[in-house]
Amino acid sequence: QVQMVESGGGVVQAGGSLRVSCAPSGRIISYYAVGWFRQAPGKERQFVAAINWSDGGTYYADSVKGRFTISRDNAKNTVYLQMNNLEPEDTAVYSCAVQYGRARGQAMGVIKSYVYWGQGTQVTVSS
Repeated sequence: QVQMVESGGGVVQAGGSLRVSCAPSGRIISYYAVGWFRQAPGKERQFVAAINWSDGGTYYADSVKGRFTISRDNAKNTVYLQMNNLEPEDTAVYSCAVQYGRARGQAMGVIKSYVYWGQGTQVTVSS
């Protein structure tokens, strides 16, 4: 069973930065996009950012625009989420997944369209 594997979480002070990584545990052929999501205790999972694997096109949630950057390394088959100017409200378990199809823009943020979910990595931002 293929799934995504996240790493790089940790504890950081407000205003600090952190980079999390995501890679498949096995071979995934021709997936279209990779998305990052987060879930805080007692809250629903929410979309954070997504990237088109072939052309690098990106889409972000309004809450992270200007602070977070999603990127990919094709050679390493890895997607990164660089998080700057972190806020306590960013505290959550961050997980990634893949989306098949040819969605663009807002459609890349549809959580139910993603598969191969990872277990997630904890990001804690202290005030």
